[in-house]
Amino acid sequence: MIDNDARPAVRDHREIGRAMGVFAGHPDVGAGLPLWLPAGAVIRHELEQFAREVALASGCQPVYSPVLGKRALFERSGHWEKFSDDMFPPMPVGGDQLVLRPANCPHHAMIYAAEQHSYRELPVRYNELAPMFRSEPSGSLSGLSRVRQIDLDDTHVFCRPDQLRDEVVLALDALLDAFAVLGIDVEYLRLSCRDDGPGYLGSADQWRQAEDELRAVVSGRGLDWREAPGEAAFYGPKIDVQVLDAAGKEESIATVQLDFNQPERFDLSYIGEDGAAHRVLMIHRGIIGSMERMAAFLLEAYDGRLPLWLAPVQLCLLPISAAQRDAADDAVRLLRAAGVRVRVEPDGSLGRRIQESRSRRDALIGVIGASEAGAGEIMVDDPASGSRARLKIARLAELIMEAVGRRGRRVLLA
Repeated sequence: MIDNDARPAVRDHREIGRAMGVFAGHPDVGAGLPLWLPAGAVIRHELEQFAREVALASGCQPVYSPVLGKRALFERSGHWEKFSDDMFPPMPVGGDQLVLRPANCPHHAMIYAAEQHSYRELPVRYNELAPMFRSEPSGSLSGLSRVRQIDLDDTHVFCRPDQLRDEVVLALDALLDAFAVLGIDVEYLRLSCRDDGPGYLGSADQWRQAEDELRAVVSGRGLDWREAPGEAAFYGPKIDVQVLDAAGKEESIATVQLDFNQPERFDLSYIGEDGAAHRVLMIHRGIIGSMERMAAFLLEAYDGRLPLWLAPVQLCLLPISAAQRDAADDAVRLLRAAGVRVRVEPDGSLGRRIQESRSRRDALIGVIGASEAGAGEIMVDDPASGSRARLKIARLAELIMEAVGRRGRRVLLA
């Protein structure tokens, strides 16, 4: 787990990302539209792959949907009425008004509605790593943590009322398991309920029953949990997963959300055992959530020294002199063939190259001198743990890939 006691006063993912070459911006591209550089693309690819594996393991079916939709779609879903100020303006195309979507749920509702569903086949779980768009004010934009295109690990579950509790448990278990792999400590679970104010959709009985189901789930997790009246969305109660960021500030990083709104607006149903149509329940859930926000969170939490499987450079290889360049090139070929992300830095003083590698937060630093070149070995340092070992190239590749395979934080040099 991330060492919360070691938090510095300030860690800024923008500075860390600049040192590591994770992302960049350009005024001609636009504010809030980061460019993922090669190092950042590695982090994002690994997070996306992990998200897909978690989704498949919890019974999700992958789907794809367009980033555009007619304005009428978002009027029907309620997004236009509630969030049009945060949406990009409609684009007139062929007599229609097309809108960049602010959320993925209307498209997934349409995927569900494309076929008739029997009670026997529920629950149905659709997962998509999908972009959505928010017209955020320029003053609120910040690196990867607040952007205008959000690439979201997004799942929508359609289930019967009697399946609700099991589906919430499944989602929460998947989420907590994923956070354990990422090294994220959960501070507490927040049950976000309605209050006595106006504007909530659905009947009082629906809300009471749903909140009771969620309350039963959070109270049985063995984690600290708190109830938060008035924190529910207008369309249903939710469980928010609360964590502390690198500065010790509390934030919600994931949610399991019930939705009374979309099934009604899109007339989503299933055919029950009695042969009649019944209203389906909808659950929003995301395990990794926004790729941008999760990357920013992890960069700050780990001060850029990410777990080995996420590290853009798993080994930086430094030949001491030009005489070891051929040995370094041979090592690079063997390591890359094994799947290791290796970078070779042949030029300049050894001290400067080591310092640059440390500033870039490369996971391991390997040095090849005359002795190592002659023996087919590499002297390997782990800056995170301070451990050091001289290893055969094949053995080093084996240790790195074993750690990557189990999504370990560090390689055990031995």
